[in-house]
Amino acid sequence: MATATNIDATAVGTAAWLSDSAATIIVPVYQRQYRWDIGGCEQLLADVRAVADSDPQHMHFIGSILSSLSADGTELVLIDGQQRLTTIMLLVAALHHTVRSSDAALAAELERVIVAPGGGTRLRPHEAWAGIFESVIFDRRPEDGSLRDSRFDDNYAFFRSQVSLEEAPRVWRGLQKLEHVAITLGAGANAQQIFASLNSTGEPLRDHELIHNYVLMGLSHAEQTEIEETFWLPIEQLTGNAIGSFWRHFLMMVSGRELSAGNDHTVYSEFRERFPVLDAASLRVHAAFWLECAEAYRVMLEPERAPDDELVRQLRYVNTFGRGMYPLVMRTYLDWRHGVVDRATLLGTLEHVQSLLLRREVVGLPSDRLVARLARAHAEGRQSLWEAMGRITPSDERVRIALKYNDLPHPAYVLSRIAGRDSPEGFDVDHIVPLSPGATWSGDGTRSWSEYSDDEQNSHRALSRTIGNLALLEVPLAERTFDESYPRKRDEGYAHSAVESTREIAHTAAWSTGTIAHRAAVMTERFVDVWKRAAIVGIDDDGLTPILDAILRRGWPPGWEFEFAYIEYRGEHWEVPDVKYLFNRIFKRLWADSRSSVLAYSDRHGGPVYRERAWNGHWDALDEGHNLYMGWDSRYMLTAIQGVLDEAGIAPEVFVKYSYIGAAM
Repeated sequence: MATATNIDATAVGTAAWLSDSAATIIVPVYQRQYRWDIGGCEQLLADVRAVADSDPQHMHFIGSILSSLSADGTELVLIDGQQRLTTIMLLVAALHHTVRSSDAALAAELERVIVAPGGGTRLRPHEAWAGIFESVIFDRRPEDGSLRDSRFDDNYAFFRSQVSLEEAPRVWRGLQKLEHVAITLGAGANAQQIFASLNSTGEPLRDHELIHNYVLMGLSHAEQTEIEETFWLPIEQLTGNAIGSFWRHFLMMVSGRELSAGNDHTVYSEFRERFPVLDAASLRVHAAFWLECAEAYRVMLEPERAPDDELVRQLRYVNTFGRGMYPLVMRTYLDWRHGVVDRATLLGTLEHVQSLLLRREVVGLPSDRLVARLARAHAEGRQSLWEAMGRITPSDERVRIALKYNDLPHPAYVLSRIAGRDSPEGFDVDHIVPLSPGATWSGDGTRSWSEYSDDEQNSHRALSRTIGNLALLEVPLAERTFDESYPRKRDEGYAHSAVESTREIAHTAAWSTGTIAHRAAVMTERFVDVWKRAAIVGIDDDGLTPILDAILRRGWPPGWEFEFAYIEYRGEHWEVPDVKYLFNRIFKRLWADSRSSVLAYSDRHGGPVYRERAWNGHWDALDEGHNLYMGWDSRYMLTAIQGVLDEAGIAPEVFVKYSYIGAAM
């Protein structure tokens, strides 16, 4: 058998490989800077904990580490794997500093991973940031007592805060079960070509594929086969190409948290957080519920599968607006299936959903980040849900103004419902004044369009897509009178329609901006009667976002310093531009108002409040015996803000108003 002569690849335990290596691992100058944020550290620590508690034979594979050996064998030049190895070193250093004064034996094992035989660090970044890295690994403080801001410090601080002295042996046990493939290149190997091959292996796994692997991993072959055939394959068949959105909507339904639809694996992360341990017994229970949800999801995707005609009709109506409200609709549909709510409540919820979405679209308000807060309100009871929907549904007054001058959204759906039709099938939406009238078009049979003044033409065009200028007309009649002048449309089209609201137009002798306004007023009253707003005082439609729905952004994206226009804190108006400022202000305010909540949250999550400044970084004093660590990244800070406000029971009273920059980030 032929063997490779320029590449040596060996499966190794990562901690042992670091401890036993006689060579120093060098990060070459061309490598990018260290970029892992706290989200990546959270995932690594979760993986380490999971493998620590698993079967003794179970290992956790972290991929391949690619390097080339120097001619004298004293250095390994790192080509691929810098980010993973650096983070592992920071975790080991955090463990070492935690146990060094209480467990000499464990401290010695850990020191062998991070300290080279010659006394330096095992891993040596290039000179631009080697000094900072070494000061973190060796726990050296600046002599002048200054505070330093670096990714090394922040991630090390995270590990120090999350792993207690009591848990350190468990985490070390998990670290010893990490393994990778160590690929060492010889002189004749092409490092760039191999690096490109390792990092271009096709499409990355999507969230639902990662969930699938996570669910089945760790089960025996027989258990994997059972779960796959009994639950997973039916879920795939029910949801089809929408399986990714199904898992996102399912997790939003059960968590009440917004989840992005991007490629940052927030859906997979939420799934792992929601289901941290899945043995065969618990998996069967959870998977049965997932399957039931998938069955409900299929009904939403294909309303004709619903058990009665009225439900079919309402689900089709909801689908006019897309799938954004599926988490709420799915939860309510399941409640109905389980007998928690009656059919009238289910249908009423579907009607309220349509009113909310249509009214907001009419007045120009977005609806893409509403469903999480409604899912939370649903969990508190039906009355809470009605109130939550009412607060964010624009009033009749705003709708009347908007319908008079704004384009009518979803005109076929709106006009057919006003007409009492189950669907617009067989009808066209006719523009009484055409969108582009010809020179001979006339509204009264006397004056042609070419005789209208510029102002008259512009005013007609401005109103051409409003509710006052639209009519639901049977397709044959619409084809017969397409773009004709109003008198012919009136006599040969509208007068013969089976739709009452269209026949009414035929009683109007001429068509002008005045008649458009009159008909808009009539149709608007019918509109607000069909799409009712819940009877509740107060409207929350000014763009404020509940703090629990604030966007979690990884790292510090460009523009983060101007993310917010302001904050509404329990009726107070705060001029707060960014999440770091907000983090500091929230914790200081709660330290004064609800100290027990701050301490309870911090104790349970390993920070961000500590009695001592146990590591380098950005700190702020809360009092003489308590310090607030300010070195987290944006996502972790906002998560802590949400968590401590929830702990204090006041999260529903805190809102953020995004700036233009924040909304565009």
